[in-house]
Amino acid sequence: MSKRFKTDYPGVSYFEANIPGTKKKERVYYIRYYRDGKRVEEKCGRQYTDNWTAAQANTERSLRIAGKKKSNQDRRDEKQAEKTAEQNRYTIEKLFETYKETNPNRKDTINDQNRFDNYIGPEFGKKEPQDLYPLDIQRLKINLLKTKAPATVRNILELLRRIINFGAKSQLCPGLSFTIEMPEVDNEKTEDLTETQLAALFSAIERDDHPQAGPVMLTALYTGMRRGELFRLKWSDIDFERGFITLRDPKGKKDQKIPLNDPAKDLLEDHPRTESKFVFPGRGGRERTDIKKAVNEIKEKAKLPSDFRPLHGLRHVYASGLASSGQVDLFTLQKLLTHKSPAMTTRYAHLRDDALRRASDLAGNLFTPPKKDIGVKKIIPL
Repeated sequence: MSKRFKTDYPGVSYFEANIPGTKKKERVYYIRYYRDGKRVEEKCGRQYTDNWTAAQANTERSLRIAGKKKSNQDRRDEKQAEKTAEQNRYTIEKLFETYKETNPNRKDTINDQNRFDNYIGPEFGKKEPQDLYPLDIQRLKINLLKTKAPATVRNILELLRRIINFGAKSQLCPGLSFTIEMPEVDNEKTEDLTETQLAALFSAIERDDHPQAGPVMLTALYTGMRRGELFRLKWSDIDFERGFITLRDPKGKKDQKIPLNDPAKDLLEDHPRTESKFVFPGRGGRERTDIKKAVNEIKEKAKLPSDFRPLHGLRHVYASGLASSGQVDLFTLQKLLTHKSPAMTTRYAHLRDDALRRASDLAGNLFTPPKKDIGVKKIIPL
């Protein structure tokens, strides 16, 4: 180290060093004092670069001795503590990243990422769960409902709740002290198509040249499979010989089997196979994540109602057709739709009731005795 020079102030010294970027010299001031019985010697500042003087260094020394200012080491320790605290600070954004790392095979990955990037991250990404208040969630919900459907808003808030619950369960953060109130969603909507609309749909599919859209829609109609189940369907899941389709992890439940009826069997047997293991593969043969644009084009060609959902709606058509036939009881329908409980299947109960009523009316017509002649005399003109 360069030679130290004393100043007129006890405990204040300096050495000469080059001014950064020049060949000129300037003083670099150091102070020396005792804190908690330990000798401390540390740099204060540079003469020209930092505009320090010996008098300023002496004042700084007095403040540090009195404990009114922190030593350089104290500031370094405090900065390191802040850095460590930041590293251990689990914001909503960091929780989401950790959640993804620990759940690499979760479904709806792309939708979850979009929901976070577009709605959750901008509002709450830098906050910790304990920083959130009910009013924050309520404000987000109100703003979203101005442009989004209640079901969409529910999915966004459900993702936020899932992230925080994951953090609390993993002991990375405290859970919320309040319940996130979800918007009410009408899940009782049952979509159906008339015979004319179905004929128009078949015609539009036949004219369409997309290799996957039409077959996906027809498979949904013939089997009642969900959108995600269709996208996850592999050739190895289809047992053509025994006539069954294995649904992998449907709606988070254990694998289930549904019957493979003749129309679905004929369709899938004729469907072109690629090198992909998936029946309806996406780009690069990977699992498909979307087909919205292609199926909507078919919907428009068939002139179906604007609010008809091409895939989920066809699942409803499948269920409605079976229920209204009067030949399928609700328990069997529940099993075919792989509903966890009868509650979801009861939406089709009125269709079965209508079928039973028609059957009852038919019985009434069959067994009603003919009306008696009431003896009206025929008037013969004169």
